[in-house]
Amino acid sequence: MGAEALRALLGRVRYEVLPAKATEEKVLAHVPPDVVVTVTASPVKGLEPTLALTERLTAHGFRVVPHVPARLLRDDAHLKDVAERLRAAGVDDVFVPAGDADPPAGTYDGALPVLRRLSELGRPFAHMGITGYPESHPLIHDDITIQAMWDKRAHATYIVGNLCFDPRVLGDWIPRIRRREITLPVYVGVAGPVQRAKLLTMATKIGVGESTRFLSRHPSWFLRFATPGGYAPERLLTRAAETLTAPSSGVAGLHLFTFNQIAETESWRRALLDGLG
Repeated sequence: MGAEALRALLGRVRYEVLPAKATEEKVLAHVPPDVVVTVTASPVKGLEPTLALTERLTAHGFRVVPHVPARLLRDDAHLKDVAERLRAAGVDDVFVPAGDADPPAGTYDGALPVLRRLSELGRPFAHMGITGYPESHPLIHDDITIQAMWDKRAHATYIVGNLCFDPRVLGDWIPRIRRREITLPVYVGVAGPVQRAKLLTMATKIGVGESTRFLSRHPSWFLRFATPGGYAPERLLTRAAETLTAPSSGVAGLHLFTFNQIAETESWRRALLDGLG
């Protein structure tokens, strides 16, 4: 990938963090104010830690995108309360996945009804993100996940790709959704420079978070992190260059899964930018 294109992508990043005890301190210490922070939600701990951290970080001046999983919402009234609370904090962007809570906390079992309800409420958020699955969802066929993006496109404003480690998969997936006339901009999901030992320690401390649950369904991914030379985010970006930089791909930026290794992720990004001049 050319230096200019890589610099542009590294300048359009979102850092996904989990609402653990030390997350606020880590974000304040290591994340530049122009980097968007997205906050996951745990089916074990519920929405409150996500909402509370979002409020604190927005008060510090960060642009924050909370995850609002459909399966953690009790009903329409709960959704309205959550939307009003986030708007009061200055949030104008939410990410709405289906979520992993099983059984659901209430009446919503997928993201589409939540998106429709938010539209009925007058679209309180200027931006609404939905999930894309470059690598196959462990429970849902690829054709269904792509159809779901088609169904949601009238309500959402962008797609966040879940973790992908294979540039060939990205090279197939993005053109495929474009052929289906899904034109929403895509943030490509990329794991940061994660160390397996630290990832396992973090998972033990915070319990089951949405990103950790996704990893747990793909145990081979731990091997990618652990094997010397097995995974480096910059190598993935280089090998996926053609897809990531093609105007027809509509890639808006990178969604970096930090797994709360926030300092390491920003240090990696900064070193790459410095190396590119």
